[in-house]
Amino acid sequence: MLNTDGMKDYLAQHPRMIGAMFTLLLLLSQAGTAAAGTYSQVGP
Repeated sequence: MLNTDGMKDYLAQHPRMIGAMFTLLLLLSQAGTAAAGTYSQVGP
């Protein structure tokens, strides 16, 4: 089972990590979209 209380406590003690994690996830999602658009091929 996941230890969600531990993560909540950690983020409560380190509020800057919330922004850092959000930024990291945003960059990863943008990189995935760019990579998918570059290498996709339509048709046979």
